[in-house]
Amino acid sequence: MGRRPTAQGRRARDRSGRLVRAALIVMLAVLGARAMAQGFAGLGSDADGYTLPAPAASFQFPADHGPHPDFRIEWWYVTANLTAADGTAYGVQWTLFRSALVPRAAPGWASRQIWFAHAGLTTADRQFAAQRRARGGIGQAGVTPSPFAAWIDDWQLAGTDDLARLQMTARGDDFAYDLTLTADGPLVLHGDGGYSLKSPRGQASYYYSQPGYRVSGVLHLPGGPVQVTGQAWLDREWSSQPLAPTQTGWDWVSLHLEDGAKLMVYRLRDSAAPDFVPATYVAPGGGARALPAGVVALVPLHTSRVAGRRIPTAWRVTWPEGGVDLRLDALNPQSWMDTAPPYWEGPVQISGSHRGAGYLEMTGYD
Repeated sequence: MGRRPTAQGRRARDRSGRLVRAALIVMLAVLGARAMAQGFAGLGSDADGYTLPAPAASFQFPADHGPHPDFRIEWWYVTANLTAADGTAYGVQWTLFRSALVPRAAPGWASRQIWFAHAGLTTADRQFAAQRRARGGIGQAGVTPSPFAAWIDDWQLAGTDDLARLQMTARGDDFAYDLTLTADGPLVLHGDGGYSLKSPRGQASYYYSQPGYRVSGVLHLPGGPVQVTGQAWLDREWSSQPLAPTQTGWDWVSLHLEDGAKLMVYRLRDSAAPDFVPATYVAPGGGARALPAGVVALVPLHTSRVAGRRIPTAWRVTWPEGGVDLRLDALNPQSWMDTAPPYWEGPVQISGSHRGAGYLEMTGYD
């Protein structure tokens, strides 16, 4: 039998538990109703002493694959379009978020960094979702740049320091996945060398991606394991005020086209000004090109009733100069992530001037 804890041990354990719960309550308070409408962690609020991105970004790798505690919010975000041997399509999402309650790092229980994570698995008729939350500084969650590892509890994204090869695992109550990601090309810097404007008023983030992963592995579903292959896209982004106060959410797509090209475009919806729509095009042979806001159009075509909301689940993407005129249709229109905060995220199928597959994320739909 194990030794019973002493009164002092019980008090320490209870105090630890209270601190974790208090930190999570504070995190949810920081998010707030308005923040949830905007996305995550008060993205449209004042910077309040946090570091802000600056033009002429200069990344230092592998260090910048790791956390930046003086910025308010950042994420490590993977989406994957997968196919089984019988042609059945699936989608997978893995995301780790870091949210700072104060703009500085501190060790152990003094840490004011909150970590939370979302995992999703989408089929044509089901959406699986799970989430995790953790207090920073105690080893339950974190990121190390070398060797690269991002984790929360038993969820992990880990591999080589250059992110060229990663192992990605997560599990929920009724699903799990274990996938290997191998990059075919270099990292892509969005905007001006990684300095990504989010508004004409100057809000910005640091933003880069690895859009060219080949994927293989296994999905664990209620009906049993499924071997899959496919493509994945990793986003890395951090900032302290990436939205203007009147921007209410975003619609974001990452697209793998049949000719090997990649296209990322997002629409930041604004209640008081025109929507802001920047994009990045990656040519089939490599070479990325940032496209100014407004050059690519992202227009909703059809809405579905999802979780009591009307949400666009079919879209048109046009870029006349590039000969791009696409229709995007959700694999599963009910791809609702019932997490904190909630949002829509799932795979899309591409038709029109090009065929292919991609991922769609939409936040701020009340």
